[in-house]
Amino acid sequence: MRSQWNKISLTMAGVVALTVSVVFSVMPVRQLWAQSPSVNRRIVFADRPTFEVASVKPNKSTDFRNMQLPQFLPGGKLVIRNVPLQMIVAAAYNLPFQSTRLTGGPEWERASGNKYDIEATAEKGAIAPGISTSDRNNQLRLMLQSLLEERFKLVIRGKPKEQPVYALVVAKGAPKLQKSKLQEKDCVEAPSDSQLKCHSISGGQGRGIHGDAVDIADVALFVQNWTDLPVVDKTGLKDLYNIQTDGWVPMRQRPPAPDGTLQGGDAGLYDPDRQTLFDVFTELGLRMESRRAVVDMFVVEHVERPSEN
Repeated sequence: MRSQWNKISLTMAGVVALTVSVVFSVMPVRQLWAQSPSVNRRIVFADRPTFEVASVKPNKSTDFRNMQLPQFLPGGKLVIRNVPLQMIVAAAYNLPFQSTRLTGGPEWERASGNKYDIEATAEKGAIAPGISTSDRNNQLRLMLQSLLEERFKLVIRGKPKEQPVYALVVAKGAPKLQKSKLQEKDCVEAPSDSQLKCHSISGGQGRGIHGDAVDIADVALFVQNWTDLPVVDKTGLKDLYNIQTDGWVPMRQRPPAPDGTLQGGDAGLYDPDRQTLFDVFTELGLRMESRRAVVDMFVVEHVERPSEN
C-alpha cells in the first residue's frame, strides 16, 4: 500500500529503510486540532502558537547520513538538518514519515532533493518550566505547523477514518520489557547531547528498534513507517523502556531496480531465516492483532517552496 506521498526516491528509500533516527511524542494528533470525527475540514488555527525566530534554508547535500530529523529540545528549540519537506510535515502532525496516512502534495515536494535546514526558537516563557516532554513536544509541533503554513504556504486537510489496523496489545502473561534507567521526570530538561535520549528511536526494519527511554506509543508510531496497516497502541503501558531488537522481514516490498535486483539492500532483509515484525513483538511480550479503529488521515492540498529568511 503506497500513496503518491511516500514514493520517495530510491536513494532516500535505501537509506531510510536501513537506518533512521527519530524523535516522536505520543499525543494523538486529534488532540492537536479541534474537530468532530465526522467532519472533513482544512486545519486552520487562528490562535496557534508560533516561534519567535525561525530560519529556513534549502540543503543541497546529497549525503543522507547527516540527516537530523526534527528535534524538539528544552527551552522551546527546534532543530532540523538535511530533511525532505514531506518528512518535516509528517513530524509536525505526529505521523509516520512514510505511510498512507499522509498523501497529496506536488512531485517537487516529495523529491529527495528538496531538503531543508530549520532552526527555530520559541519566545522566552512560551514553554512552561517543568512541563512534560510530551506536552512540550506537542506545543513545539503546533509551532512547526504554524511555520509550515507561513513559510511554505501549507494547506492540509485532516479527517479521522475507521479502517483496518494492527492493535498492539499485551500478550498472555506479562510483557517482557526492560524498564529504562530514565523516568519521564528525568526527560524534561535533559541536555540534547545526553547519551540517553528520551522518546528517541533509531534503526528501522533493517536494523531493528533501538530506544533507551521510549514508551510503547513511541514504538507503535515508529514501526508504522514499515507496516502495511497503521499500528495503534492498545497496551495501556505508560512507562519508559529500554528496547533493543533485531530487524525484521519487510511487510511492504519496494519495486525492483531496472536490472531486477532489490533496492536499498532489501536482498538481505528477505533472508528466509529472518524474523517478522510479529516475532519482534512476541519477544517483547506484546502482540499485533487485526482490528478496526479510527485513525487520523491527512491530505496536503497545497504547498510552496519556502519564502526567504
